[in-house]
Amino acid sequence: MGHGNQPPVVHTVTSAQTSSSDDQPQRIRRYLTMMGIRIACFGLVFVTSGWLRWVEIVAAVVLPYFAVVIANAVRPREVGHITPVTEEPDKTKQIDQ
Repeated sequence: MGHGNQPPVVHTVTSAQTSSSDDQPQRIRRYLTMMGIRIACFGLVFVTSGWLRWVEIVAAVVLPYFAVVIANAVRPREVGHITPVTEEPDKTKQIDQ
């Protein structure tokens, strides 16, 4: 209870820190996109020649490393701050007795 006639201070829950799993769907999409590019590189190796073929081979070999690093990179969590909730005045009409 509050001191005297003061109501207790209530804090908002929405000002808490963001969860580290909030960006997981975006990280999964980036990983799958990079793996799709890798598969395309493997396919293009058979229809290209010269230096372009070597670029595709290198990309197909190196992309899994970068895909894993990017998929595991969690964005910095936003620092939350606690803000007190201001009480709204009761606007309901009351019957006087």
